Amino acid sequence: MPLPPKSRTEHDRSVFSRRALVLFGAQGALAAGLGARMYHLQIVEGAHYAARAERSRIRPSLLAPVRGHIVSRDGTPLAVNSHNYRVVLYREDADDVERTLDRLAEIIPIPPLRRKALLEEIGRTRAFLPVVLAENLKWEQFAEVNANAPALAGIAPELGFTRHYPEAGYTGHIVGYVAAASERDVARAGDDGPVLKLPGMRIGKMGVERVEEPALRGKAGLSRIEKDVHGRPIRELERREGTKGDDLRLTIDLDLQKYAMQRMGDESGAVVVMDIYDGDILALASTPGFDPNGFVLGWSTKDWVALRDAEKRPLHNKAVSGLYPPGSTFKMVVALAAMHLGIAGPGHSVFCNGHIELGSHRFHCWKRGGHGMMDLHEGLKQSCDVYYYDIAKRIGIDRLAEVARKFGIGVLPEIGFIDAKEGLMPDKAWKRARRDEPWHPGETLHAGIGQGYMLSSPLQLAVMTARIANGGYDVQPRLVRERNGERIKARSLRGIGIDRAHIEAVKRGMYGVVNERGGTALRSRIAMAGHEMSGKTGTAQVRRITMAERTTGVLKNDELPWNQRDHALFVAYAPADDPRYAVSVVVEHGGGGSSVAAPIARDVMLKLQFPTEVPDGAIPNGAAPVFVARDDDGSEDA
Repeated sequence: MPLPPKSRTEHDRSVFSRRALVLFGAQGALAAGLGARMYHLQIVEGAHYAARAERSRIRPSLLAPVRGHIVSRDGTPLAVNSHNYRVVLYREDADDVERTLDRLAEIIPIPPLRRKALLEEIGRTRAFLPVVLAENLKWEQFAEVNANAPALAGIAPELGFTRHYPEAGYTGHIVGYVAAASERDVARAGDDGPVLKLPGMRIGKMGVERVEEPALRGKAGLSRIEKDVHGRPIRELERREGTKGDDLRLTIDLDLQKYAMQRMGDESGAVVVMDIYDGDILALASTPGFDPNGFVLGWSTKDWVALRDAEKRPLHNKAVSGLYPPGSTFKMVVALAAMHLGIAGPGHSVFCNGHIELGSHRFHCWKRGGHGMMDLHEGLKQSCDVYYYDIAKRIGIDRLAEVARKFGIGVLPEIGFIDAKEGLMPDKAWKRARRDEPWHPGETLHAGIGQGYMLSSPLQLAVMTARIANGGYDVQPRLVRERNGERIKARSLRGIGIDRAHIEAVKRGMYGVVNERGGTALRSRIAMAGHEMSGKTGTAQVRRITMAERTTGVLKNDELPWNQRDHALFVAYAPADDPRYAVSVVVEHGGGGSSVAAPIARDVMLKLQFPTEVPDGAIPNGAAPVFVARDDDGSEDA
């Protein structure tokens, strides 16, 4: 039934009111939602979006710290910073990375392999972090990039620093080198990780550069740069420079270091010179050397392969990580162990007829006919193997090892080099653990003359000699003398528990080695009162001599291939009557210690005591110190 006109009007008004109410409600809800969203954006997250807007306008950048310098004892620069013109890319500012590289290649050649590597690095680097496209540019190239900067989106020419090593091959093993941080380095650095990824940032990879990395690196700075809508820099708003790394003065006497390197000539080996009281390393020469600048500027493939595969291993720091049987240079420790344990004093005598028998085995002395009756002094002076076979057998390997470690044999030196080796002073427990075999008595005899399983570095031999020369104190080697101009105090010395009278008996024997008739190094003595040298020769076999060869005649070193010849060793201290310096010399496959290593040590000691000119008569035969390697006769007798 149709509604009356009045009712229809009321009905329509009611419907309209309901619909208007719904519409107004929806509008109110929408307005409330918009208001809430605006409140959330402007009030709750206002700071976040303001920061994002600020970041789009202002680019904060870490500034690589300036690396500290390294100088020698007299202040000669060994590691410094030089200008490095480079070009970096910020991917977040580049419209098209491929096109940018194409344009850059018109100014700076980018070989295909290099381009591929760059694209891979850019792809895995976060967009706001810079990637170095080219560095160590010529000024002309750098200027042209700057002139074309508006057409190179994302490109930023920068003036930074690169590491330079003025003394190159003379100190490469000591100072080491820097290189770009690996992903592992970055992960290990923790909060400093982003700093290591900065353009041109390098970290120490070897030597002092690595040992002192945190101190040399310094602290990063910060720069805030305003950008335009295209991401190009307009102006620098703020700049806080980083903290420069520490400057280090080493203990190295550069003149002596150079002399030691030159004196070794073409030989492969090491010379270590240290102060016997404060442990200062005056020379740490490892030959052949290498130029660390190649690791900064880059090697050619040919040069790198030649360096890596060279027979004499120039990249190997033989002074701290080269391990060699100490040979007869270990005999002083054997004698000291015998006296310390009350087994054999200075008057203990042994008759040497050229060999000693143990069971069915015969152990030979280096002198085929034997030395006759030997006591401690003569046994050391003439380096009689039979004498030391006898007392080593009486001591036993465990007690011998215990005393040897007091002198640093088989103990890692506290020098901090990552590649330093602790060598090996074997004992029964070591052989059981490493080889699952019992110790044999004959192995003790081999250890008594520094052979068998024994291994030591030239640095360890220098430490051993220093502890004998200073009367039995635990001197440790050190390389850093000053930090930022402040002298580093030498560590206090403690006695190692060996009777001073026993050490003096050994020192008299070492004096006889060099200065008395019959001494194995008599020809290498220093004939200047107050400057004499005491020492000990050593020849370490690297091959086994068969009984058949002994019957027909042992081959001389010069009749053998280079890598089968004996190692030549010599340790010494000077002045003999008032010791101050210890030296160790190892010549790989050099032959006899008396004929090859001892003359090198003598000349180094002369250079140390007479820096400018060696007085006439310092060398008995009138010859002058030389810079070339000498031939050897493979023997230890004088």
